[in-house]
Amino acid sequence: MTISRLSFCLAQAGLISLSFGGAWAQAPVAASGAASPSALEPVTVTATRERDAVSTTPVSIGVIGDRSVRDTAPAHPQQILGQVPGVAIAVTNGEGHTTAIRQPFTTSPMYLFLEDGIPVRATGFFNHNALYEVNLPQAGSIEVIRGPGTALYGSDAIGGTVNVLSRLPSATPGAGLNVEAGSFGWRRFLGEATGPVSDQGAIRADLNLTQTDGWRARTAYDRQSLNARWDHAAGDQGVFKTLIGYTRIDQQTGANSALPWADYRDNPRKNNFAIAYRKVDALRLSTEYAWSAGPTQVSVIPYYRNNAMDLNGAYNLSSDPRIEKTAVESYGLMAKWRYDLGGRHKSRLLAGADLERSPGQRQEDALNLIKSGSGAGTNYTGYTVGSRIFDYAVTWKTAALWTQAEFEPVSRLRLSAGLRHDTMGFDMTNQLAAGASQNGSKYYGQIASASVDYSRLSPKLGATYDLGGGRSAFTSYNEAFRVPSESQLFRAGSGATSAEALAKARSALALRPIRAEQFELGVRGFESGRQWELVFFDLVKRDDLVSQKDLSTNVSTTVNAGKTRHRGVEAGLGQSFGGQWRVDVALSWARHTYEDWNTVNSSGQPISYSGKDMESAPGLIANTRLSWTPTDVDRVQIEWVRLGAWWLEQSNSASYGRYPGHDVFNLRVSRRLDRDMSLNARVMNLTDRRYADSASVSSNTPVFTPALPRALYVGVDAKW
Repeated sequence: MTISRLSFCLAQAGLISLSFGGAWAQAPVAASGAASPSALEPVTVTATRERDAVSTTPVSIGVIGDRSVRDTAPAHPQQILGQVPGVAIAVTNGEGHTTAIRQPFTTSPMYLFLEDGIPVRATGFFNHNALYEVNLPQAGSIEVIRGPGTALYGSDAIGGTVNVLSRLPSATPGAGLNVEAGSFGWRRFLGEATGPVSDQGAIRADLNLTQTDGWRARTAYDRQSLNARWDHAAGDQGVFKTLIGYTRIDQQTGANSALPWADYRDNPRKNNFAIAYRKVDALRLSTEYAWSAGPTQVSVIPYYRNNAMDLNGAYNLSSDPRIEKTAVESYGLMAKWRYDLGGRHKSRLLAGADLERSPGQRQEDALNLIKSGSGAGTNYTGYTVGSRIFDYAVTWKTAALWTQAEFEPVSRLRLSAGLRHDTMGFDMTNQLAAGASQNGSKYYGQIASASVDYSRLSPKLGATYDLGGGRSAFTSYNEAFRVPSESQLFRAGSGATSAEALAKARSALALRPIRAEQFELGVRGFESGRQWELVFFDLVKRDDLVSQKDLSTNVSTTVNAGKTRHRGVEAGLGQSFGGQWRVDVALSWARHTYEDWNTVNSSGQPISYSGKDMESAPGLIANTRLSWTPTDVDRVQIEWVRLGAWWLEQSNSASYGRYPGHDVFNLRVSRRLDRDMSLNARVMNLTDRRYADSASVSSNTPVFTPALPRALYVGVDAKW
């Protein structure tokens, strides 16, 4: 089989994501201003794990194409994912992040992060920072489903699904590098090479070496990422795609380093959590076999993961300081079968199964801290390691069956119905003696062993209608869920007595999955030189985790008793004009409220937040980019990021007030010197505005995490 035949088979099997300039799959701006014809029909591979036109997909999905990834050159997920309406990413430290997609900024397991359709981490071992394990600046494209996913995805896909897609190997040998230097000791080397292995296949390799001193005290980090993809034809109808990805991160400061207002304003480089750190190793390996014959297509993907982390989290220091060491391996299989029934109804049936077994372990050692100051201004300067407080082995196991049917009952109207059944659970064996471990005056409940199992049935319904002229309307109803993580189930925190700690540990085993349901309605259009979208959504979460007081024992425990509502409108526009200009706008307004939220305060007294706005929940999220391409070799882009105000805490107290939001401007310029070399530069936070990546309340004091000041990065690209 020739390479051209290989590429054709890959496209047929849905392994190639054809996307173009940005979150609307827009065409790059040429000097003539004409849009690429391909951009008129953008496609997605995330909704059904194969190529589908966005216009026929009843989900809210944004596609950030290869051109936009290259032009943006993101140093952090925050700098690229905001191109999709309704998506905001906040920096914690280094490449750590929290995400807001139809949710407030949160570290909770509300999002599903994928690489070429395969979950980056095991569900039961969710990490809100998981995107730092993926090589974003060398991605082929990025797709984001907002809200609950389709029948193909299980736990965690509540707020959204982020799928990072690899670049296709080339039949033509080639190589390239990007060398970049910038403010605060920034250094990055991106290398790539591709070429044929034989006339049956091709391979691609990408290398990312990044280092920075950090702009705040002790916030340096090092990153090494290696990715490889090998596509190989198997006869005239089959294709193998093998992926390997490895990332290693060594990062000072384990999370947010928030400061009281005076330090935030006058001494933002200060870091009160300088003893914290985060070290990550992540390996992923998969091989997909895709086979097609006539109306039938089959895909089978066995995969392996190995994730390990050594963490001294800054967020633990004020309450429960500890060193956490976690490790988990995953052995999984994803299988999909598709059959095109054809006929006048253009019917299609998809079915599949997902299997995974992930044995892991957690060890935690308490810390005895050396510190000065008090409250939110406490400065942590050292520690000694105390007692081992948790040490258990835990295995996550899941088996899911799903099916989805699509057909056209009448001309232009396409309906889809999906159903997914997940059976999953944990088996835990404790390495510590049953009862309670102790460090100083704190006790930690220990259960000798436990098994927790869950079963969920999730329906999905959708419809799209072709309005003609490149315009379509869609609506959908989706249910979703997320199971408690292993840490929520098996490390319930400390108690003042051994009996209290053991009561907490037993109570945690009763936690149930959080449930969500969403209705949405949208219209979109893909016309010559213009792409647009308008979506309305209403998302309700039930059985959310709330801290409540057991009146019989006076112990505060976490229970499934919360209900929240998230509703809003998202809009996007991409428009070329004037022959050399293009504007892209991603805009959303949403309100996030506690509908039923009765909890306890820090003193254990009952309190209700029902009817209040949720904290860390900006109403307005906006990203506007104006691009100018005066010649075939020059490009200038100015980006305006707007984030609206949010409450600092749950009670919406006027005494704490709200963070007012911020406006940030970024500039990117590039010039191609010849066919094989170009220069590029970007200035982040062009006006050097002081703004916060996060703002909340700690020790009854408003605290703010200062964001990156003005920073300049200059690089050179070379290809041969």
